Amino acid sequence: MPRLASPPPLLRLLPLLLPLAAALSTRDSHPPARPAVPRSLLLLRGGAASQPIASVKSPKEAYEGFAKKGAANAKLPLLNVLHQSVMGGCYVGLGGLLSMTIAGSVPGIASSNPGLQKFIFAALFPVNLLLILMTGGQLFTGNSAAVPAAMYEGLVTFPELVRSWVVSYVGNIIGCGALALAATYCGLNSYGTAELAVATAAKKCASSFGPTLVKAILCNWLVCLAVFLAGASDDLAGKMVGIWFPISTFVAIGLEHSVANLFLLPMGLLAGAKLSLADVIFKNLIPVTIGNAIAGAFVVAAGYSYAFGALGKVADDAVPIAVSSAREAPPDEGHLPSPVITPPSGHEVGVETQQDPMSAHVDTAPEGSPDAPTV
Repeated sequence: MPRLASPPPLLRLLPLLLPLAAALSTRDSHPPARPAVPRSLLLLRGGAASQPIASVKSPKEAYEGFAKKGAANAKLPLLNVLHQSVMGGCYVGLGGLLSMTIAGSVPGIASSNPGLQKFIFAALFPVNLLLILMTGGQLFTGNSAAVPAAMYEGLVTFPELVRSWVVSYVGNIIGCGALALAATYCGLNSYGTAELAVATAAKKCASSFGPTLVKAILCNWLVCLAVFLAGASDDLAGKMVGIWFPISTFVAIGLEHSVANLFLLPMGLLAGAKLSLADVIFKNLIPVTIGNAIAGAFVVAAGYSYAFGALGKVADDAVPIAVSSAREAPPDEGHLPSPVITPPSGHEVGVETQQDPMSAHVDTAPEGSPDAPTV
């Protein structure tokens, strides 16, 4: 039988190449499954799973966080409250010193353009509240609203409120006084700064009790709103906006803030203002402190408790706000909540969709966190 000629070398490789080509074709037509995209990334991309992410809490949520912050402040050990209050007083002094240094360093501005001097002072002053809220400091003016709000919600007692007010006020006196002494010792309370300090102290002690009291009520109303707005925001930019406008408003108008005066009045006295310590205490600090407390405890705390808390509810319907620092667990990345099928009742089947975990309410952070604010 004749021998068949052997096939060319390329044809010999054909049986080996065909399975490989088939495998490659299958891989290209069916690419491997891509890993699940994290839900957070889907939200950023605006995909089908995206839900609106609120960067600002609702007024009710902001009030609840405000009350919890007041409870946390009131229940701290005494030395902790004193320390945070001294720091808060120092930060108020730093903001006041910045405003006085810049506004007092423009020659002739007080007589030629007093509105511009007020604007400069007011625009720079809010830096103190930003420092306080971002570092956990305490001020009497903020505690005058936050701690009463906690008391209205049943989170603290009246003796705890009194202790918080007294200790924070004493700490603010120490901090503001120390900053005024340090500024004068370093020569910062001189020239234009000293002239502005003297004029400011004289003006603050020239009014009678009634007008000073009313200006103090209006002032702390705005200050507590600044704290309220800062707590409502979840990002630093929002907190800055919430702080800046109410604080610069009260400064530009010329309202009375007791803790700010604990720095500005000693600065005026150390710069040579023709005032006695009795003038400072009885003509300014007493009416201003009373007015600030009225605004905090009744206008802001009681007002918002009536709107969103226990004071506005019938006793049977009132639900106390729990003090909690725990945050809810985030949803599994890359997975959306699935519907839950309820058991059939008769001939009907109900479908209930779980709440999106991303829209769940998150408790405010505990004391020391920058999310919660108190001035």
